[in-house]
Parts: sequence; structure tokens; C-alpha cells
Amino acid sequence: MGHHATALRWRTPVRPRRVCGRPDRPSGPYQPLAPYSPASQAPLMELELRHLRTIRTIAEAGSLTKAASLLGLAQPALSAQLRRIEGALGGALFERGRHGVRATALGELVLERTRIVLPVVSELQEDAVRFAGRFARSGPAPERLRLGGTHGPLLGALLDRLAGAVPGSTVTTYVSWSERELGELLTEGRLDFALAGTCGSAAPPGATRLVWREIAVDPVFVMLPESHPLAACPEVELSALAAEEWACVPGDGCFADCFTAACARAGFGPRRMYETDTASCVHLVQVGRAVGLCRATFPTTPGLTTRPLAGTPLVWRHVLGWHPTLQQPDTAATVLAEARGAHAGAAARSDSFTHWLAERGEH
Repeated sequence: MGHHATALRWRTPVRPRRVCGRPDRPSGPYQPLAPYSPASQAPLMELELRHLRTIRTIAEAGSLTKAASLLGLAQPALSAQLRRIEGALGGALFERGRHGVRATALGELVLERTRIVLPVVSELQEDAVRFAGRFARSGPAPERLRLGGTHGPLLGALLDRLAGAVPGSTVTTYVSWSERELGELLTEGRLDFALAGTCGSAAPPGATRLVWREIAVDPVFVMLPESHPLAACPEVELSALAAEEWACVPGDGCFADCFTAACARAGFGPRRMYETDTASCVHLVQVGRAVGLCRATFPTTPGLTTRPLAGTPLVWRHVLGWHPTLQQPDTAATVLAEARGAHAGAAARSDSFTHWLAERGEH
């Protein structure tokens, strides 16, 4: 699902390459994150606002590991992106130390300007959206709907339903692991609507700037291989999974903390986590390498079974978001109604969820 415990990764420390004829850099508590050589760089890329946000996130997090988690990226991908940004700016922005990373002199300069540029651009965008929204509050159905969403069964189902409900519109989709990114795209006017999720009662991203409406609140289920001893149980105690390894998809919300806290209440700490894409998670469960957490709407899948956790220690809230001044009220109401219909359809396609609802008289 969109938020899960942080993966444990094993990495070999990056060591600067020694160049013949060049003296070693003096030793000290901080060293550059990676060797920087302007002559070896490809043509400079154009610096974008997202790059400035990445620099700011690294500085605020104090480490690449934490920053990668916040950005919904793997650390190697973030390191590669940072090297490209440094190539565009002409030098190293951060140094590695015993307690994380800190900005170089160049990095401090860039951060100082970033603290000025990003708020100004955000204010410009909000003013422009408000201005444009004055002319978008009424009128015919939009010619194009841009939907965003996290990985899961709802986005495709909503796309299918909107094709019938708004036949004159072209619907496009954008998928991300990051609810934070979806919120930013809504704020920037680059998406019209976004399907996202939160752990329990946590606030969705951009809650003060965007409209978020609840679609449904579901229990979190566990995925087990069909051969697992607990696969035949109507529900599974979380404590019974203390010896298992776990598979999950990445995310940038609080689900990792909520899961760890639920495990602690059950008397254990989660073992190794495999953080990967949905298809790989399913494979790891099917072959018995790990068990996984999933949304209750996860469709019935050969080779594995989904079961509710006893006592419902974790819940997932599906929400739909949009920018309040950019969308027509009638369009927003239509998309929200179709999103709720898509969720009902997804629930009906999950045998274990249908059974769970029937036991509680909710279906």
C-alpha cells in the first residue's frame, strides 16, 4: 500500500576515486558526498523548481536516507539526482559527516536563494490559480480531466467509470508513490483530481490549500501465501506474524510509524522489510519469502490470500482531492461520486473484504 515500514537496505559506502597525480583531499569530519568533476559532466541540465525542493529537503532532513524517504525515492536514485543538480550548479552542495550531511559554502548560497524563490513562485501560482478560477466555476463539462493517484485498484476503476459519466472528456492519469507529490501537483494546477490515502485520521497533503473528501475507510489486511499455516484463519493476530519478513511498497506518509507502533503493541518489532513495487511484493508473498500489508480492496489473486488483522489495528482512509478555486463544483461532485462507486466495485472484487463486510452487516 501507499505507506509502509521503511525498508532495510544494504549499501556499500561510496569512496572517492583516487586520481593519479592529484593529492588526496585533506581528512576531516566532513567529506563530499561524491567526487565532483566538471570536465566529466554531460551537458548541463536546466535547473527546475523540483530540484530546489530536493535540495531543501536534503538540508532539512540532514541525511540522504531521511530525505529519500520523505521524497518517496530510493537513496541511490536521490544520490544520482543530487549529482546532476550539482553538475548544473557547478560544485558540491553537501558534505558527508558522522552525523549526516551539511551544506557546503555553495550549498548555503543555493539554500539561501531557494528560501526566497520557492515561496515567491508558490504565491505567484496561487494568485494565478485564484484568478483563473473566477472563470472556471461554471460551464460545460471539461474537455480534459487529469487524474493522479497512488498504486492500487481504484485509479483504473475510476478512469473506467468517468469514461461513461463524462463522455465528452479525455481522461489522463499520473501514478506516484508519493501523496506529497500528488498534493503539490494539485496545488500547481498540473492535476485536476488526485486519489490518495492516509493512515487513520492523518491529514492529507496540502490540507490547508486543497479540498479533500473521504471516499471510504477500510481495514488494513495482510497478504499471505496460500500455503501459509494462517491462510485458512478467518482473521490473523498481528503477534502471530512476529517471525515473518515483510514486503511493502514505498510511501511518504506516517504508515511506517503506525505499523511499527502496532507491532510494538503486539509485542514485537518487524523484521526485514522488502520495499519494492506492487508486482514484486505479490511475487515475494506468493513464493513464501515474505508477508505483506495491503488495502482491503486488494483483488483476489492466485497464489496468495488476504486476511483481516484481528482487532483492526491499522486502517486506511481513501480520499479524493482537488484545488478549490480551479474545479467546477458539478465536476468535483461527479468525480467524487464515481470514486465512491469505484471503491464499492473494488470491494466487491475482493472475496476476503466482501466476507469481512458481510460479517459486520455492512455489505
